Amino acid sequence: MPELKRLHVSHAPAVLAFESANRAYFAAAVPDRGDDFFARFDERYHALLAEQESGVCAFHVLVAEDGSVIGRFNLVDIEDHAAELGYRVAQHVTGRGVATATVREVCRLAAADHGLRTVRAATTHRNVASRKVLTGAGFVPVGPADPAHIGGEPGTWYERDLIAPAPTPRPGPAEA
Repeated sequence: MPELKRLHVSHAPAVLAFESANRAYFAAAVPDRGDDFFARFDERYHALLAEQESGVCAFHVLVAEDGSVIGRFNLVDIEDHAAELGYRVAQHVTGRGVATATVREVCRLAAADHGLRTVRAATTHRNVASRKVLTGAGFVPVGPADPAHIGGEPGTWYERDLIAPAPTPRPGPAEA
């Protein structure tokens, strides 16, 4: 069973492998990180760890039983009991509820470990899978997202109140 772990220096090789293996898949839904991301990966990775150590961000990896990273779930810009959520999962685990379940868990940790009351996430209109994950994890649309914030495309901000209980998902047709 996959385990959500706080990002650690020892995860660097698995994170790089995850990003490399899924680069084309991610680029189909969100702007590509670019060659510079991969060329300067070690430098960027250590900068992320420093941000996490300072308390302004909390980075997590979803680690499979074999030690590979199958997802990244990040809380960034932690301030005033709020943060922004970003996430991505490996192509081979999509469509199984992995992202939705892990976003719910990250929200639980956001409240319990960081005292957050609100988590926000933005996604493009064309990223149907991300919108489904967010709504399935208890987020509600709250307004338009600035295209400059999400790769130059139109999108929507979603928000989840961590103080109120998350809505219970309704069973889908296959689950009823």
